[in-house]
Amino acid sequence: MKRINFLVGVTVVLGVVLWLLASRTLSAQDNLKGGTVLQRTELKAAPGWEAILVMRPLAPGAESGKHTQSGNEIVYIQEGSVTLEVQGNPPATLKAGEAFTTVAGEVHNVKNASTSEPAKALAFYVAKKGARLEDLAVPAK
Repeated sequence: MKRINFLVGVTVVLGVVLWLLASRTLSAQDNLKGGTVLQRTELKAAPGWEAILVMRPLAPGAESGKHTQSGNEIVYIQEGSVTLEVQGNPPATLKAGEAFTTVAGEVHNVKNASTSEPAKALAFYVAKKGARLEDLAVPAK
């Protein structure tokens, strides 16, 4: 009987740990889909491509999750502060008024540096015309 109770207890604890890990991954992926497209402009010099400006909010303690872009990305921190983690580089904290760029295929993660205050960023992308918001950032494998 004690062994059964022990096994049930271990199973419950393992289930909770797996659920927490899965929910953290899902919420990070949801942050990649979040945002508001503010402007889309067709690029006359590059037919089939457009510039897209997106407002990207980050709740206190939230993060984007490790992801990449298919092209270049320019991000301006409008409010709060974030920690930028680029694979192979030390983390960098950026505050309102600062900016960063990423290049195609570069694995990175953006975290809200505060657990109590939201952060807001303007992200500028060059993408194929008609690209959906969730296609601008792809979770890293």
